[in-house]
Amino acid sequence: MAVEERNGEPGTDVLIRKVDSHLAVVRAGLTGAELELAERLAHALRELVVSTARASAADRGRVRAAVHFFVLRRESRGRLLSVRSLAAAQRVVNRVVVQLGRPDLLVEARRDRPAREPAPVPADLAADLAAAEVAAR
Repeated sequence: MAVEERNGEPGTDVLIRKVDSHLAVVRAGLTGAELELAERLAHALRELVVSTARASAADRGRVRAAVHFFVLRRESRGRLLSVRSLAAAQRVVNRVVVQLGRPDLLVEARRDRPAREPAPVPADLAADLAAAEVAAR
């Protein structure tokens, strides 16, 4: 994994470490398409963290909330995987990607699908995203 210079922006390295740490845990429990999706989500989040390091506080907050949504772990039935599905994290990340004008970072479930506008985030996911934004402050 390449390490990029981030000019010492506070919080940037912390968020990237959170994404990388969560991905390491997820790698132990996922395979195939699910693992590929988790890795693409992590890549998109890293790119967003770096590209918004000097952006407005609102944009940085959106990215921070998406990172926290991805890394929040809840105990599940005997596995180290989150009860919150990767599909839910995908919708949240894609929503933030669209809000920040970075359609190049849209994460699709499969690479063979054409790029499209992500589905709107359901009310319960919007509430989770809002709670993650508050917790990130």
